[in-house]
Amino acid sequence: MECISVFDMLKIGVGPSSSHTLGPWRAAMRFLDKLALKTDISEIETLKVDLYGSLSLTGKGHATNVAIVMGLCGNDPKTYPVENIQRDIDQLKKDKLLKLNNTPYATFDFENDIIFHRDFLPFHPNALTFTATFNEGEKLKETYYSIGGGFVVQEDRKRAKKKQEIFDTYPFPISKGDELLAVCKSENKQIHEIVLANELSVRSMQDIDKGLQEIWNVMLDSMYTGCHTEGILPGGLNVTRRAYAMHEKLIGDRSYNSHTEWLESIRNTTVAFRQILKWVSCYALAVNEVNASLGRIVTAPTNGSAGVIPAVLMYYMTIENHQAEFKHIKEFLLVASEIGSIFKKGATISAAMGGCQAEIGVSAAMAAGALTSLLGGTPEQVLMASEIAMEHHLGMTCDPIGGLVQIPCIERNAMGAIKAINAAELALDGDASKAKVSLDNVVQTMWETAKDMNSKYKETSEGGLAVNVGLSDC
Repeated sequence: MECISVFDMLKIGVGPSSSHTLGPWRAAMRFLDKLALKTDISEIETLKVDLYGSLSLTGKGHATNVAIVMGLCGNDPKTYPVENIQRDIDQLKKDKLLKLNNTPYATFDFENDIIFHRDFLPFHPNALTFTATFNEGEKLKETYYSIGGGFVVQEDRKRAKKKQEIFDTYPFPISKGDELLAVCKSENKQIHEIVLANELSVRSMQDIDKGLQEIWNVMLDSMYTGCHTEGILPGGLNVTRRAYAMHEKLIGDRSYNSHTEWLESIRNTTVAFRQILKWVSCYALAVNEVNASLGRIVTAPTNGSAGVIPAVLMYYMTIENHQAEFKHIKEFLLVASEIGSIFKKGATISAAMGGCQAEIGVSAAMAAGALTSLLGGTPEQVLMASEIAMEHHLGMTCDPIGGLVQIPCIERNAMGAIKAINAAELALDGDASKAKVSLDNVVQTMWETAKDMNSKYKETSEGGLAVNVGLSDC
């Protein structure tokens, strides 16, 4: 069993998809590193990329081709200015040259050197193969698999041994919910304390705090940006951004100059139940509208479900606890990441493998458990909340219209956030010792459901809304 850090489950990246955008971007960077080790980069003559399965079927709608080029140019998705992406792609189309540090190193035709194949490779539905040809005719060919949440692997899993070694050095190596509860009981600790102890075995507290603060800053900024950006989302569906108008009605005439002042402004407002629903929905919609426009967000655990966790954390900070500070954010993110890792180890967080239950369902489970922890729930209640949230997402298909992470994906984040809050309340009012379904039960059920699900409902845009609602209807 491999180690999965909080910084694996929650990654800063670029939208619209963790498996179809961020994963291929990171795969391209890994291939670029291999090229640099093998030869002088200037000896590369051409590069070609073959996309298979789900990456091919919905790749253009998810900007997979754009992400690959960004990675092959050595741009870091965590820091690269997203406003420059279109400019750089237009320049590439004109020059037909890949550039590393602004220096051309290979010819590349954006329209023809990325080839979309409908067939699937057996290892995973999201596969891409890079082939570099050198001046003397020699070739380097590598295949990568984007397995969800921005995770990238190769079939021989060369990095797996190292991650297994790290997992073995954890003070509390955990792969299942029951194991987590047993450790909490034996150590008399809360879940976030167990997760923190594991993180401290591989990095300093200073690095942990810095990394979690960066994650929260990106989450907050994506909510702020989404709430203050109007217009039409790119991609051809002509989807109008809704968070802007919703936010305008909710915020009224209050003034502020930054996202931190904006947060305080919302905290100082008393809201009714109906407004709470609107605010939570607004937060979630905002993040995923930013995601849909190739903006910077945090995979939580994926890009398609990136709005659920920040929306629920924002709910806690603006509704439940106006005095909330970094320690509360830290606890929330640590607990959420551990719940997510249990699903990844026991099932999947890839919609191409498990449908939308693997994305919105998992994010709702993560958020529900984390919120329960902040509201004073026991470890048993935390896992109960996570189980409840997933139980009511089982079987959810992934059927994006036009292969875009817009319809129904954006709204599903709002629904997932509301379900997460409801699941937390049900768990807090319940007796976890009498729960009939455990978190491990629901993880196993989710994985069995994923395996039984028809492939056309797994991020292929070949079933569901994707075929019953045509582009002309939008």
